Amino acid sequence: MTEPFQAGQAVALRETWDGRVFEARPAIAVADGPAGATFYLPPVITCLQPVAEDGTRLRLPSVPWRLEAVDWHHHRVLSFAFPDTPYAVLARWDAGTGAFDGWYVNLQDPLRRTEIGFDTRDHVLDVLISADRNSWEWKDEDELAEALALGLFTESDEARIRSAGERGVEHVLLREPPFDEDWEDWRPDPSWDVPRLPAGVATAPV
Repeated sequence: MTEPFQAGQAVALRETWDGRVFEARPAIAVADGPAGATFYLPPVITCLQPVAEDGTRLRLPSVPWRLEAVDWHHHRVLSFAFPDTPYAVLARWDAGTGAFDGWYVNLQDPLRRTEIGFDTRDHVLDVLISADRNSWEWKDEDELAEALALGLFTESDEARIRSAGERGVEHVLLREPPFDEDWEDWRPDPSWDVPRLPAGVATAPV
């Protein structure tokens, strides 16, 4: 087992399918210990994303793919993952205004630690929770339906995925630790550099 990552250290977060890397994003370790791992993703990072042979960006591993480096523009994100838990919870801030934009439950396999970061497999379906925690909604139900049609998941898998999503919502709305703290005002350490993916990230053992 590798040593815990230190605060400020760059890590690779990889999504894998069938033993291959499907996507990779660099992040900064904020905390890493028995209670879980927390990562920061700046609003602009260079990722590896899957494309088909004709260059079409893929959301699902529906055809053979290759990886292409792209600059990813998104919210400023603080991601919380927990041991043996099939979801991560993301706190998100608008990249332009800095305003807190709500919570995002990313349904996925529990993280698997590697020498360079962590691996998982995305479960396609996600949940959006409002900034005031008064409402929530499913996201990407159409993509989950497509994944079911492709045979990537079974109906039993779907039931487990939705149950995990509902549990993730409870985790946030009931303010269970660590969401009993005021994360809305959290800011990254200004000394942290923009993280980069390490060489060989696409071929390092999955």
